[in-house]
Amino acid sequence: MGAFKAAAIQMRSGTSPERNAVDLERLVREAAGLGATYIQSPEMTGALVRDSQARAASFTSEDKDIIVSTSRKLAKELGVFLHIGSTAILRADGKLANRALLFGPDGATLAIYDKIHMFDVDLDNGESWRESAAYEPGTEAVVTEISGAGIDGARLGFAVCYDLRFPQLFRAEALAGADLLSVPAAFTRQTGEAHWHVLLRARAIENGAYVVAAAQGGLHEDGRETYG
Repeated sequence: MGAFKAAAIQMRSGTSPERNAVDLERLVREAAGLGATYIQSPEMTGALVRDSQARAASFTSEDKDIIVSTSRKLAKELGVFLHIGSTAILRADGKLANRALLFGPDGATLAIYDKIHMFDVDLDNGESWRESAAYEPGTEAVVTEISGAGIDGARLGFAVCYDLRFPQLFRAEALAGADLLSVPAAFTRQTGEAHWHVLLRARAIENGAYVVAAAQGGLHEDGRETYG
């Protein structure tokens, strides 16, 4: 893997995919203007929606999703690899996937990864999260080659947020040839302050790989607070 410029976009996604798509486009254009040829957005780029009824109304299938269509257009127009850290996609079976997508400089979809490890936890501050109540976990690790647009054959391994706590996923990807590991996230403030940086460093050191980890950050429209 030769040298190239990567950009990790930090967002504070609200509840509207349309508004978030506008923010995404502005930030991707800024990153490309600064010379980045691999651009990564955070987990749940499309929307962070805590209320279950509002969430059901916000998300749609991949072919109708505004984040997907906006990203495909931008990747092709700007000639970059655009990695949507994740967005919520309505599957054919009616369940949601927390899905990462990679678009190439021609706008084609190069890889899809569905988050494997669901964030089902109770925190000391009283917060309780049950990602598995709304999302269906993925089952497969994904590694894909990115070559072109000034990038010389990097091998990209996929993960999303809570996956970071499971080193066996990253080891499997490294053994499959990954030399660039991605961890887009929407870590809670409490867990992020305690663990975010040290776990990212650990995954890089363990696998002799670079890590790019775009994060949500700040107080969100739905009331949650993220760290990055």
